[in-house]
Amino acid sequence: MTNNNAQANLDDPANVRRWLQANHPKQLALLDKFQIDLRLGRFASSRDGGRGSSSGDQVGNIGSNSSTHQTYQYGKERRLVTSHTVELLRSIVGPTRWKTAAQLLTLLRGLGNELHDAGGYREPAIGNMVRRVMFIVRDEADNVPSSAGGDADNNRNMEKIDELSEQVSSKLRMSPSSTSAPGRGKELSLASMLWAHPQHVTMKHSRQQSGEGISDMRIRSDSFGSTDSCAVNATSSNSFGCDPAATQIYPSHYYMQRDGLRQSVMEAIEEVRGELEDLHKNINDQATQHIHNGEIILTYAFSSTVEWFLKTAAAKKRKFQVIVCEGAPHFGGHVLAKSLAEAGIDTTVIHDAAIFAIMARVNKVLLPAHAVLANGGLVAPSGCNIVALAAAQNSVPVVAVAGMFKLCPLYPHEGQDTLNDLISPSSVVDYSLMGDPILSEVEFVNPVHDYITPQLIDLYVTNIGGFQPSYIYRLLAEYYHSDDWE
Repeated sequence: MTNNNAQANLDDPANVRRWLQANHPKQLALLDKFQIDLRLGRFASSRDGGRGSSSGDQVGNIGSNSSTHQTYQYGKERRLVTSHTVELLRSIVGPTRWKTAAQLLTLLRGLGNELHDAGGYREPAIGNMVRRVMFIVRDEADNVPSSAGGDADNNRNMEKIDELSEQVSSKLRMSPSSTSAPGRGKELSLASMLWAHPQHVTMKHSRQQSGEGISDMRIRSDSFGSTDSCAVNATSSNSFGCDPAATQIYPSHYYMQRDGLRQSVMEAIEEVRGELEDLHKNINDQATQHIHNGEIILTYAFSSTVEWFLKTAAAKKRKFQVIVCEGAPHFGGHVLAKSLAEAGIDTTVIHDAAIFAIMARVNKVLLPAHAVLANGGLVAPSGCNIVALAAAQNSVPVVAVAGMFKLCPLYPHEGQDTLNDLISPSSVVDYSLMGDPILSEVEFVNPVHDYITPQLIDLYVTNIGGFQPSYIYRLLAEYYHSDDWE
């Protein structure tokens, strides 16, 4: 395989592995090692990363002293997995010989597919980091001027409101072959948001004299969510759109070489790394705004984020009581209760069956997060949905504590099965009892997570502030590009 052929393969995400093997074997070895560690669950303790805290060590102890199922649910420090993902992307993006933003985006798409197949679907934060870096690449590619200096459209973000109708009408007249000017920034206006979601393609039906129907497919606009997107091909097996050889799937200026693009992208990735390192600090700084003296707070199972959130409030002279649900069958609540009690916090452990009975005395509910979905819903450890329903019945506010890296551009079309997984029911029922004629007819289901509707969540506390579920859609537009959601 020649170098030219290997370079051409970077135009297709499916050929990214072969491109790395031909041009960058060291980076391919890093990718293989990460995939093996991800499959084997080696990101189980913050001690692996060297930047861990006592809470991270405690998480690792849970995984090392418990069953495989406990390790699966509680033995993973997701911030550690996310940090390793960003480090992997930095190590691959920096040394590789990509030349344009389009090639870099194709490389990242291929890496995202590889990580997803290696088990990233169980850790949505991995895919979120890939999407976040892709958004950074698009942002830098739009902001860096081309070598020809074509930046005549850079001031379009300052257009007056009375020109909005002209923008909309011009978008309606756009054809699929329209391209954006090099160096043009994103148009974060009401019109661009409207035409970027939810569909980029409209179908126009016409009828010939013979009576046969013909479908005319047209791009709705070239807004920042669908600029120069390729037409949807229902027969294509490529998950990222149509054949790159047939049409451009990115804006035309993404295919131009830009001076300083690599440096800008690497600096932005370093900023993402710094954001992850300061994640708990930024969340904990808001503890006194949500926890007050004399409150009774209920939480469920174990979460290092919730643990440090409560400890920070106690360290700032807040006197409150914490009720911890044990979180059967893994009993992570016992570990959390012990850690809080050692920090001098008045802590009580209750059975999961007592949640509804005790909820009338609770002032606030704190829940951990596995993922925050696009509609404002929450994916949390299994059993949290019961807590949220009991809180809604007693009008108790529910606050979810989560980092922004858990923001996932996915809608819960599958209901409770969204981002969920079923593990062995051996932690719920003893297999030796299966000889009983009655139990042998019972189907035992042991889900890892629960989906909680946005109506049951009152507030999300993140590392960039507190937000209501109805505002999550706007955060998605700021963190991910709509063309990279899938």
